[in-house]
Amino acid sequence: MSLSVDWNKRVFYLVLGVLGVLLSCKEDGPELDEILVTRISIKGDFIEDGGSSQLIAEITPENASIQDVTWSVSNPVVATISEDGLLTAVSNGVVTVKAQATDGSEVSAARSFNVSGVTGPVVLVESIAIQGSNIEDGEPKQFSVSILPSEATNKQVAWSVSDESIAEISTDGLLTPLANGSVEVTATATDASGVTGSKNIVISGFPIMVEAITVNALDITDGQPQQLNVQITPADASNQEVTWAVSNTAIAKISEEGILTPIANGTVTITATATDGSEVSGSAEITLSGVTVTGTIVASASDIISALSNASAGDVIYVREGTYSFNSSIRMDANGQSGNLISFLAYPGDERPVFDFSAMSENSSNRGVRLSGDYWHVKGLDVYKAGDNGMFISGHNNLVEFCYFYENADSGLQIGNGASNNTVLNCDSYYNADSSIENADGFACKLDAGDGNKFIGCRAWQNLDDGWDGYMRGNDNITTTYENCWAFLNGRLKDGSVGGGDGNGFKTGGSDDKQLKHNGIFTNCIAAGNVVDGFDHNSNRGDVTLYNCAAHDNGRNINFGTGNIANSLTIKNTFSLGGSGDSYNATTTEIDYNGWQRGVSTTEADFVSIDYELLKSERDSDGSLPDIDYLKLKSGSDLIDSGIDVGLDYNGSAPDIGVFESGG
Repeated sequence: MSLSVDWNKRVFYLVLGVLGVLLSCKEDGPELDEILVTRISIKGDFIEDGGSSQLIAEITPENASIQDVTWSVSNPVVATISEDGLLTAVSNGVVTVKAQATDGSEVSAARSFNVSGVTGPVVLVESIAIQGSNIEDGEPKQFSVSILPSEATNKQVAWSVSDESIAEISTDGLLTPLANGSVEVTATATDASGVTGSKNIVISGFPIMVEAITVNALDITDGQPQQLNVQITPADASNQEVTWAVSNTAIAKISEEGILTPIANGTVTITATATDGSEVSGSAEITLSGVTVTGTIVASASDIISALSNASAGDVIYVREGTYSFNSSIRMDANGQSGNLISFLAYPGDERPVFDFSAMSENSSNRGVRLSGDYWHVKGLDVYKAGDNGMFISGHNNLVEFCYFYENADSGLQIGNGASNNTVLNCDSYYNADSSIENADGFACKLDAGDGNKFIGCRAWQNLDDGWDGYMRGNDNITTTYENCWAFLNGRLKDGSVGGGDGNGFKTGGSDDKQLKHNGIFTNCIAAGNVVDGFDHNSNRGDVTLYNCAAHDNGRNINFGTGNIANSLTIKNTFSLGGSGDSYNATTTEIDYNGWQRGVSTTEADFVSIDYELLKSERDSDGSLPDIDYLKLKSGSDLIDSGIDVGLDYNGSAPDIGVFESGG
């Protein structure tokens, strides 16, 4: 019985011992899923010029978990080696370099390197004095060293700082502040002497960045302006200036000084953004009430017609939100005066009113809105399904702003009958098509249109015929201006299929006898994805200018042919990407500094995005064009600063080539 007990004890203690060994192996050994280094191979060249050689440690297996190594040399009198494997000659001879794995595998490799080309006896560094003073303006400063003895063979040093959250230093001694404080700068000899030199540097004047912004504001109940202010954190931030923005400019506006002025009752979000480069912002939601609108307010089709027929200079007519159905044209025949316009506007803060003419039959006499009067301001309306033009302008000195024209049976908006000096601002025209699937432009200043009409910030897309049509008949030698206008995907129907129209982005002119002149000035305009031409000559005999324009992926991007050539063609700071068969013919041409000239080329790699569907993005609340990535230049593009001054604003040393100036 005693023998059996003794044997059991022995077995028990043996099992405990084995478990202890296993637990010890688990605790001290590598993790089960860690892949250890099994082999190291040192690659690099001998030193033959007394200089240095970059060595590389090739690790096997390639997927080893830890691939770092520590470097060492057998004789630092012959050569030294840095943490990243740079072998530097000190004297002629042979040195053995060792690379040791750091993953606990204890694998290492050694290789001998010949060192030659070192002339004269080796003189080691004995002292290093750092040359440089405190930084008081927060700007980078260049540091240097004074080495003794002056005849030291290797005067190269390695720079370091004691606190990299305060400053960083480059390999050539440029100290860049990151925060106010003090830091010790050290220079270490690289010649195996081990000598160092240090200096304490106090850094001040570094800007204190904004960390948080709180907008202080109250709801407005009396419709009156309110001065807003902000609380900046930290309180001693160097730059406490902010820029102000309001979410809906139809409801309120805000000045540079933060004065919020209500326009209509509603709710807006106010945002203050730091100007110190921190990109910190703060917002507050403010409810506005007590605002009274002065003018005639209409809310039915009959009230609209009555107000228009009785309008006179200085009248303001507001249209409430809703859909208004008409079966005949509505007319704006009265005349305002310079400085005393007749205003026909969407009611502030409301949704957009829609004028629905779908009850009209398709007929050339069935235009939706007829603007024959002078000095009108029309803003914020949708014009839909007219039997011909959505709007036809035959008056003068009118402003049509932030209106949409869509699915009409002819051009969304047309200017004719001698109409002059009209401005169409921030308007869209799209999906316009007739039943024959051959006609209807987005915008048309054509036939017998007058001089001095302008399109600014307008968009035309998927119109059956052209985005803009400038064909002449009944007038000659007029000038039309296009600024920041986008024509894309024209020649296609609403469903995306190709129709039977001409399919141009900007048709600059043309005439029955091919002799009439329609002068066109295009600045910062885009023609993209149009079925036929982006910028189309069409036998226009006038003068055409393109400044900082873009033509992308049209059938032909820029087409000014040899038949019935234009009088003059000026193209500068413009690029053509994709498309085929561009031509630039005119009696006189001035075509230079473009994306295909002076060693510059234009490729897709120049741009943040080439997706022209982005051109359909929603406009800002004030009607301005959306801020999109399409055709914005990437940093490093050779189109940046490669243009020439044509009188438009620009950043940098010269204008960029293209529509959107970088660095703004």
